[in-house]
Amino acid sequence: MANFKGHALPGSFFILFGLWWSVRCSLKYISRSLNKNSRVQWNFKHLEIIEGAVKVGFATVGILAEQFVPDGPHLYLYSGQPRSWVKLMNWQHSTMYLFFGISGAADIITYSLTKMPIGLDRFMFAISFFVEGFLFYFHISHRPMLDQHIHSLLLMAIFGSAATCLIQTFMRDNMILDFFIASLALLQGTWFWQIGFVLYPPWGGPEWDESDHGNIMFITMCFCWHYAIAILIIAVNYSLVYCCIQSCRRSNRQIRFGLGIKKQNNSHAPLLNGLDDE
Repeated sequence: MANFKGHALPGSFFILFGLWWSVRCSLKYISRSLNKNSRVQWNFKHLEIIEGAVKVGFATVGILAEQFVPDGPHLYLYSGQPRSWVKLMNWQHSTMYLFFGISGAADIITYSLTKMPIGLDRFMFAISFFVEGFLFYFHISHRPMLDQHIHSLLLMAIFGSAATCLIQTFMRDNMILDFFIASLALLQGTWFWQIGFVLYPPWGGPEWDESDHGNIMFITMCFCWHYAIAILIIAVNYSLVYCCIQSCRRSNRQIRFGLGIKKQNNSHAPLLNGLDDE
């Protein structure tokens, strides 16, 4: 959709996934450093399946929204008199959602079936990001200067995500790569919203002068601010998860210590305390 809602919808999806990935990665690495427990890995495998199902759901919503809005193509690709293409921009967005849906299906298959290669999920995710970037690269041809520039900045985040996911196909459970892809997802999400505000002001505000070089300079600087905010969000989420886990551990220790106090009159109290320390 060539309007504000058409950019806000994918932006919201990427922001939600970026926030979730930052929390999930923080939880995974902090819990692994504090608890060497194989059950932690098993629980995260279930989360990957749920995440894949959510991807499929979001992709389905995106495709339906692009196709069946009042001015959408309604699954018509070529029609009319004279015969012509129908809403190719909506079809491009639908194609983008389609590949993210395929990526979600790959997540479900990879973590549901033991015989599937583990790297399949990340490989398909890399392909979905590559297709997104490929579509947007030709999406901005012959458009005004500001429009091309603001979308070209988005391409940096998209192809960066594709390259990171491709590396993760061969390097699993790398903390830096996991947080990097989360930051790029947040960047994509907030930047989709920024594109909507610049090109399609939602409340009828004044339109930006698309030939003003000063606007291009500001947009470039604004892109850097967006990434700084994404890094800050990940740092805050990591700190919050760490504090929550530490608080839970302290609560469990106090409960066990309280149970030990109640057993002080028992002749086996030293033994209980010794087990508690272990």
